[in-house]
Amino acid sequence: MLAQDAVRRPVRTLVTVFAAWKLFLFLVAAGSTLGPAYDTSASITLDAANPSNSSAPVLLARLTSWDAIYFTQVARRGYLFEQEWAFGSGLTIAIQYLVKVFTSLGIQNRGHLESAAGVLVANVSHLLSALVLESLGRVITGDNRVALVAALLHVFSPAGLFLSAPYAEAPFALLSFLGYLLYAKSCVTRRPLARDAQIILAGVLFGVATTFRSNGISHGVPFAWEFIQHLLTLPRRPLPAIRRLIPLGMGGICVAAGSVVPQFIAYRRFCDPAASVQRPWCHGRLGSIYAFVQVHYWDNGLFRYWKLSNIPLFLLAAPMLYVLARSGIAQLVSKGNTAKGPKSERHERAAWLVQSAAAAQVILALLTLTSHHVQIITRMASGYPLWYLWLAGWLARGDKAVPKGGFSGNGFVVFMVMYASIQAVLFASFLPPA
Repeated sequence: MLAQDAVRRPVRTLVTVFAAWKLFLFLVAAGSTLGPAYDTSASITLDAANPSNSSAPVLLARLTSWDAIYFTQVARRGYLFEQEWAFGSGLTIAIQYLVKVFTSLGIQNRGHLESAAGVLVANVSHLLSALVLESLGRVITGDNRVALVAALLHVFSPAGLFLSAPYAEAPFALLSFLGYLLYAKSCVTRRPLARDAQIILAGVLFGVATTFRSNGISHGVPFAWEFIQHLLTLPRRPLPAIRRLIPLGMGGICVAAGSVVPQFIAYRRFCDPAASVQRPWCHGRLGSIYAFVQVHYWDNGLFRYWKLSNIPLFLLAAPMLYVLARSGIAQLVSKGNTAKGPKSERHERAAWLVQSAAAAQVILALLTLTSHHVQIITRMASGYPLWYLWLAGWLARGDKAVPKGGFSGNGFVVFMVMYASIQAVLFASFLPPA
């Protein structure tokens, strides 16, 4: 049970816990440097980019593992190979901007400044996203204790070191939570113009989030959900319905733009009509480089990951998949009624938001289970707020288990901490799962 002082001072509580948790993870990662990494790609890549003979800091090299190598390489010299387009440009642009700031301050780039910038973006984004989630929780639930517990759960996310390394998960979570916060505030504001502006700006933030991680397109579900609700009232109340449909449509377009614009840029680059030879995806139905490289280079696709050798990875992902599905279905069944107090039209919109967020979460779990490298669900889930709030509701009330399911909220928190701790050792040693 959280102390009243912690609830009264959520920012101080979150910053203190965040600092302690990050220190622990970095110490774990530093401990892994005592032995050799399973793969030395990061060190080789960083040293190759170094104009001097000095090596990159060991801990920084260990944090630049797996996909972080792609993000930092693209940030350094742009997209060069086709398969690199699987990694969103949002993070690489942010890193490029920070590196320019660093060099303008007189900091010399010795080949590892991109990695340092990526680490800074990740950690600052993780802290800010926890603070934003606490605010979002207060708006949606009206319960300060639940809001703080949800934010603390995000600090201890099973994404672990992925939220500290040059990866897109942390800034994706920040932008996603900011988008949901604005959307939630639009549900309770009484001023029509402010409501419309908040809806559109939420769409912009979700669109930018999609440039960091492609699954951000699922954040378009709230816009589509409410759009349909108002569309059904069009015959009875045409003018009020149109008044609501316009900002929702604009917000939805902004979300889609986060996916369409990068694909268009790639299409212009690779699919020149004057070229004698074009890549096969140029003639596909969607002409999407992202869809092509996910299948061709990364072996994603329907049931492609369903192999006997991958059973351990499905078992590792099972707890997170269960929580995503269970919390999402619970809110869909309850019709999103999480807020306290008397129901009104504003509460109805808030309920629609919760329901649509639940639907997006269930869709994510289903697609990951059937079509992706299933183990990445532990880090993809970090950018979806609903399951944090659902789990926080049980923990804040002291409930040890969800009725009629045998699921232990306390047990899942133990899983989160253990998974993140062990995963930190494996990640820093360039060992799977990643």
